[in-house]
Amino acid sequence: MEAIVDKLGRPIRDLRISVTDRCNFRCTYCMPKEIFGDDYAFMPKDELLSFTEIERMARIFASLGVKKLRITGGEPLLRQHLPELISRLHDIPGIEDIGLTTNGLLLKRHGEALYEAGLRRLNISLDALDPELFGEINGRGIKPDLILSNIDLAKDIGFTIKVNMVVEKGVNEAEIIPMASYFKERGITLRFIEFMDVGNDNGWCFDKVVTKKEIYNKLTEHFTLNPVDPDYFGEVAKRYQYTDNGAEVGFITSVSESFCSSCTRARLSSDGKLYTCLFANSGFDLRQLLRSGLSDDEIRDKIIQIWKNREDRYSDERTEQTAKRKKINMSYIGG
Repeated sequence: MEAIVDKLGRPIRDLRISVTDRCNFRCTYCMPKEIFGDDYAFMPKDELLSFTEIERMARIFASLGVKKLRITGGEPLLRQHLPELISRLHDIPGIEDIGLTTNGLLLKRHGEALYEAGLRRLNISLDALDPELFGEINGRGIKPDLILSNIDLAKDIGFTIKVNMVVEKGVNEAEIIPMASYFKERGITLRFIEFMDVGNDNGWCFDKVVTKKEIYNKLTEHFTLNPVDPDYFGEVAKRYQYTDNGAEVGFITSVSESFCSSCTRARLSSDGKLYTCLFANSGFDLRQLLRSGLSDDEIRDKIIQIWKNREDRYSDERTEQTAKRKKINMSYIGG
């Protein structure tokens, strides 16, 4: 296996695969309903990568050092026959871990089959316990009780679960302590995500960011926390443990404490474009390579070239000016 690094010495270890650009939520920080209305034109099916194409890409990336896969969307549980894909990815030599990010709405329908296919880890998005507020944030009026019951179901099935909460100033700050208390009691890791300028439609500005330091200070008014050492190079979350029961909280600090220097992640969009940064404004068309008859080695060489030329460090350089540049929407590229 050839160890490849980019211009900043960062290896490639993680591949995030978006399997659909569709979602059944309209979250204000991702796919606001004012823009992604009921008549919004999503990708035609023939533009999506097939499972065979996704498996082929994952095998090529595994040969370059990728050990972790994360399935994203849109909402990945909207992709038909997803357990079949999980099973195929699970059998790839070199892949040590597969996770899936979901809003949790369809877990009751698909959870058992996904677990049987080999999926073991879920990241479930939930931004408030207050029913009215959560319904406003998700843009569909979905109540948190439905997601919480599906989290309990997934835990009973055997999944390892992390809950992701995007914190936006003036929106859901008051939910920080209730969310922390709820998931602490259940031994489920909660991760606070700083409101990021992903895409072009969420009205982001620095004033709307609740920083890790602000959240941490709120938490320590109620709980005692100890820092936890990273498990591996490139781990994104800054982790802490409650001293009394060992449950964890984490922080995704893309705005206030960037982690560009250790970013090992590549992203494959649902139509087969490779992005080397979450905040990219363009990608590399791998679908065209897949469908033009190139061999695995030829595609592999293209990816090596792309990664070796990578020098993205958007969060290190973020200013109001860069934040307003045109970027790929998160619903298209995945989280």
